[in-house]
Amino acid sequence: MTAPAELPPLKAVFLDRDGVLNIDHGYVHDPAKLDWIDGAREAVAAMTAAGLRVLVVTNQSGVGRGYFDETALARFHAAMQDQLAELGGRIDAFYHCPFHEAATVEAYRVADHPDRKPNPGMVLRGLADWNLQPGEAVIIGDRDIDVEAGARAGVAGYLFEGGDLRAFVAQVLGARVPGLA
Repeated sequence: MTAPAELPPLKAVFLDRDGVLNIDHGYVHDPAKLDWIDGAREAVAAMTAAGLRVLVVTNQSGVGRGYFDETALARFHAAMQDQLAELGGRIDAFYHCPFHEAATVEAYRVADHPDRKPNPGMVLRGLADWNLQPGEAVIIGDRDIDVEAGARAGVAGYLFEGGDLRAFVAQVLGARVPGLA
C-alpha cells in the first residue's frame, strides 16, 4: 500500500468577489455600498499573515453593460484594500472580466470571452503573473462557475455557501496552512 501523494505547499488563494468577500447587492461598485461577508476581512487578514497570495477573480459585466466604468471599479477595489489594511490584510491582485455577450459598451461585447468564468482566463493569468503551479493554489467561490474556472485551470476549488468566511477558510485550508486553523 502506498501513501497518498503529499500536496505541494499552498501559496495562493483565488477568491471570487461578490458573494464571497462582499454581499452581492447586484453590480456593486459604490464604496458606500461595500458590505462585507461575515468573517471576510478576517479571512483575508489570516491568509495574508500566513504568507499566502490573495488573488480576486471576478466577472464584472456591469462595466460592459455601462452601469459603471473601470474607474468606479478601481475605487471600489481601493476601498476594499483600505478596509482590509485595517486588519492587516491585503489583496495582491484583482482580476476582473468586463466582457459579456450582451454588453452595451461595444468594446466589451464579446461572446464567451476566455476570462469570463467559468472560463479559466483570469485564473491562468494569476498563476502566470505570480509564478504559481496549479497545485499551489485553490479557488473559493460562491457559484459553480467559480469552481469550474479553477478546475479548468487545474486549481482545486471550494464552494462557499454562506456563513462566516473566516471559519470556512479555516475548515477547508487549515490542514494545508496551519496558521489558518
